[in-house]
Parts: sequence; structure tokens; C-alpha cells
Amino acid sequence: MATKIRLQRHGAKKRPFYQVVIADERSRRDGRFIENVGYYDPTKNPAVLKLNVEKVVAWLDKGAQPTDTVNQILKKEGILEKAAQAA
Repeated sequence: MATKIRLQRHGAKKRPFYQVVIADERSRRDGRFIENVGYYDPTKNPAVLKLNVEKVVAWLDKGAQPTDTVNQILKKEGILEKAAQAA
């Protein structure tokens, strides 16, 4: 089972916020997920990001692949460096 760290969209029309989840790559964007590891709200200024860093690093160690957008977010927050040091 290949897992992805991806964004799951919630919120009203033109007022999105996102849950950061671990999901099977075959599941739909807003479908079934394995674990919720945080949220991201880009509508605030500055954007709000709350992640459980330990869980994200653990899933990266297990082989979960972040999507392009989540990869940029993790790189900006410095979490990818923590995962690389842990490995």
C-alpha cells in the first residue's frame, strides 16, 4: 500500500481550509484517510499551519510520499530536514 501525505479540502466555496492527512494514494482527495496529522489555512494572513511533527516524521520514515504542495509546505517549515536527520 503506497501512502501519500496530502491535503484534504474542507470549508465553504471560496473559503477553503485543508486537513493534512495520510492516505492511500488510490483513495479520493476528500475520501478515506489513515490518519489526520494537522491542518493548513491559507486564507489567513499569514497562512496558519499546525502539524504534529512527530507523526509526520514517523510517516516519512515509513515511506509516505508528500504531494508537491505538501512537500513545499514541509520544506518551508523545516520538517524535511528533521526527517532526513532522523533517518
